[in-house]
Parts: sequence; structure tokens; C-alpha cells
Amino acid sequence: MKSSTAPQLAIIQEPRAFGWVDALVMLALLGLLWSALHFGKGMLVSFDPKVMPQVDPSPSLIPYYAGRTLLRMWIAFCFSLLFAVGTGYLAAKSKRARALILPALDVLQSVPVLGFLSATVTGFMALFPGSLLGVECAAIFAIFTGQVWNMAFGFYHSMVTIPTDMQEAASTYGLTRWQRFRTVELPASAHSLIWNSMMSFGGGWFFVAQSEAISVMNKDIKLPGLGSYMAQSIERGDNNAALWAVVAMIVLIVASDQLVWRPMLAWADKFKVELTESATPATSWVYNLLRGAYLFTWISERIWQPVIDTLFRASSPAARRPAVVNASAKKLLGRGVAIVASIWMGYEVITALVAAVAALHGALTASTFGHIVWLGFLTALRVAAMTVLATLVWTPVGVWIGFHPRVARFAQPLAQIGASFPVNMTFPIVVGFFVASHVTLNWGSILLIAMGTQWYILFNVIAGAMAIPNDLQEAARIYGLRRWDLWRTLILPAIFPFWVTGACTAAGGAWNASIVAELATWGDTTLKADGLGAYIASVTKTGDTALIIASIAVMSLFVVLMNKFIWRRLYAYAERRFKLD
Repeated sequence: MKSSTAPQLAIIQEPRAFGWVDALVMLALLGLLWSALHFGKGMLVSFDPKVMPQVDPSPSLIPYYAGRTLLRMWIAFCFSLLFAVGTGYLAAKSKRARALILPALDVLQSVPVLGFLSATVTGFMALFPGSLLGVECAAIFAIFTGQVWNMAFGFYHSMVTIPTDMQEAASTYGLTRWQRFRTVELPASAHSLIWNSMMSFGGGWFFVAQSEAISVMNKDIKLPGLGSYMAQSIERGDNNAALWAVVAMIVLIVASDQLVWRPMLAWADKFKVELTESATPATSWVYNLLRGAYLFTWISERIWQPVIDTLFRASSPAARRPAVVNASAKKLLGRGVAIVASIWMGYEVITALVAAVAALHGALTASTFGHIVWLGFLTALRVAAMTVLATLVWTPVGVWIGFHPRVARFAQPLAQIGASFPVNMTFPIVVGFFVASHVTLNWGSILLIAMGTQWYILFNVIAGAMAIPNDLQEAARIYGLRRWDLWRTLILPAIFPFWVTGACTAAGGAWNASIVAELATWGDTTLKADGLGAYIASVTKTGDTALIIASIAVMSLFVVLMNKFIWRRLYAYAERRFKLD
């Protein structure tokens, strides 16, 4: 009689191999590489400032122009991502760095795109003489300035609101800085970073016309791209060309949503801090396809992981040995680098201030400066009105979308189209409507500003609502929380940190958008509002250096004061009261 034994449960992992999905992924990667080389070679052609390149109005060239613009957008985004993660991490980890970084971000986000172009076009052209690469770098840098600030603020705030128990667990297990960043801090910030990246990418589209059709110092430079094609269509009043440009931009936005952002959101859903999984998680056909590819697993196991192990083995807890001298040397070296960097930055700031004072000396009267401050006050009122109205309208909408992932699948690309749509492309309708209804641009510009910046609030509120743990939502249902009780107890505390980030960046972006919104032109019709944005657009086009410096300084001052007395205090309140601990 044979003795029987209980069956053993075993997990048999079948060996994986390359398949048709891997071939498809490799083909797509080769196609991306070829596209980057094809569109990138146009950046290296010769360039003579006396002979400006012309943009062909033929619709058949729109795909090429769209490719050139998309390449600039993604190059700028890569730099924006690196900058946002680096500065956000330093600001969250070091009080000294935070005291320098946050005020610097306040000032930099207030400087308009035209202000950066005025200062950088000549420098980049001198850096690459006789090559179009100089102007290309200036355009990419301008797009970078339209993308990066929202991402930096969002990542910083995600870092400082990570639950304390997660940080304590990382300390208990003795994780190194890299291990803590990779396994705790970056995953906890994934939702906010991805949604803010989507919004920032849309912000780059919003200013793409100003970045590619550069009008500074009495020079009109048009780079081959979708933005310059739009700008030329506006100048000529060509409705047909403008329509084709809009269609091309919408196609690119939808393609980016399906191929990039939606897979990223589906991937980031696993990083939500919750005990029970949502019944309707985010999905993506591209993400499901990529999960079936063995190529990325092979790269991770054979290339990425060995490199990481080699680089960080020496700093792991098991490999640590007493090395007081080495630690002191590293600390001393770090301080030395920080001191040198601070001295260099201080020198550059002082040099810029001396140059600005020299340009303003004798060229700016007290009455002119007082007029600029008054125009800044008028624009500040428009910014405040836009922030309040956008909050009242989009907060409930954002919460509704965030609580219903199936709705988000359709609402997300629509919101991206709205966020990315350049406001000057609405001028054919808006200018005609304002003229027919006798609405002055002093009031109408509030609508135009909102069209470009209200989306910061919507995207951040959606991110906050989607980040609410599912177990907290189920607890609210069990206790029968409804309507205002639900909002007061769960929703408002959960989304408040995200709303602060969205409102802060929306207000900062509104100052930038005022340059486009307060001066509307279509063909021979021009509407102008009384405000600092229209003033900066006018003096930048004429190349009046003294007035450019003064107006940008006044705008920066308004933004810094608003951030110091309003947004910084709200950030501190959110960090103190609404951490998920």
C-alpha cells in the first residue's frame, strides 16, 4: 500500500523569450530614433540673421512642422523633468537649499516667456554663430520655462507630504538615499508628477507660437514649426491655414495622451497609498501591450540592474565600513562645491543687476515707473479673479473626474486639448465676438487668461482626487458621509495640498498668459487691454531695453509678493495639517 502525501503548491515560472510584441516595440523605438534624427538635422543648418527663414503656408508641410515642434517639446520636457526632480528633491531635503530654491522659483516663474527670449536669443546665437542651433536652443529654453515651474512645485510638495510612517519605515530598514528615493519618495510622488507633467506639457503648447515665432529687438525670426505656422496664419488672417494647424495640434495631443500619458497613469496606479484596490483602476492598451514585452525585462536584468548594483553597492548598509576620513572629505567637498556654486550664482546676479541699473539709469522716469506699477495692479486683479472663478468652477468637476476613472478616460484628453490650445488660436472667434458684443478687452482678457491657466487647478484637483486611498473612500461610505459632510471630512483635506499647487502655478502662469491675452490681434483688427501683459508685449516688440527690464521687474515683484504672503503660507498650512499619516 502506497503512502500518499499532500500535494505541494508550487509556482512554476515559465522562461520568457522574445516575441512579436518585442519586435513591435523595437520597431517603434527605431522609428522614434529615425524621426528624431530626421527632424533634428534641420536644427543644424546654417543661419544668417540678415536673411530670415520663411514658413511655407502650404498645408502639405504641416506634418514636417509638427514633427519639428514635437521634437522641441520633448527635448524641453526632458530637461524640465530633470530640473523639477532635482530642485524639488533639494528643496524638500535641505532647509538651506529650500530658502534659496523656493524664492528663486517664485521669481523665475513670474518672468514671462518673452522676457526669457529677450535675454537668451542673442546669447544662444552668439554661442552657435552661423547655425540655426542657436535660435533652436532659445526656442527650446523658452518652452522649458513654460513647462518646468509647475512640475518643480508639484514634486516638492509631494516630497514634503509623504506619510511619516513610510519615512520611518525607510529609516528602520536603513535604506540609502538612492534606495529611499527609488522605493519610497519617487513612487509616492508619481501621481502628482505625472499629472503636473501632463499640465506642463500642455503649457508648452500654449506658448509654442511665442517660442517659435520670435519677435524681439525689432527682429522677426520664425523657426520651422507648428507654432510659427500658427503665428503666420494669425498675421495673415488665414482661417484655412489656422484650421489645419489646429487639427494637427489636436492629433498630436491625442496621440501623446494615448501613447505616453495614459500608460504612465496606469503604471502609477500601483503606487497609491491604500489598503484595498479600486474596483475601476486606470487602464491603457499601450501599457498592457508593453507589459507583455520581454525586452524591458531583459534590459533591466542584464544592463540596468548590474549597473545600479555596481554604483550603489558601496553605499548599501551591508557594505558600509567605518570611514570617517572619507565621509569628512566628501562632506567638505560637497560644501566646497556649494560655496563655489553660490559665489558663481551671486556673481551672475550682481552682474545682471548692475547691467539692469545701467540700462535704467536716465531712461526711466518716476511717472513711467508709477504707470507700470498701476498696470501691474490691474493685471493682478485679473489674475485674482481668474483664480477664484477657476477654483469655484473646476474643483467639483476635478473631484468628479478623479472619483470616476471611466469618466477620466474620456475627460483626460479633452482637458489636455483645452490646456494645450494656444489662446491666440481663438482670436478669430473671440475678437469677432468682443467687437460684435461691444465687450472691452479689459474684461474679456479675464476669459482669455482663464483659457490658458485654469487647467492647472483642474489637473491638480484630479490628481488629488485620484490619490485618495480607496480604503478611506470605503470608510466614508460605511459611515454614511454625504454631500457637505463628505467634502468637509475627506475630499477637501485630501485635495487641498494639490489645489494649492494648482492655484499657485495657475496664478503664476496667468501673469505670463496676460502677455498674450491682453493684446489680441486677428488680421487688421487689434484689441488691447490696460495691463502689464499688453505693455510687456509692446515694449518687447519695439526693443526698448529699459522698459522691458522695468516691466518684467514689476511683474516679478507682484508674483513674489503674492507667493510670499498667500501661497507660501497655504503651502505651510497644507504641509502641517493635511499630511496622510
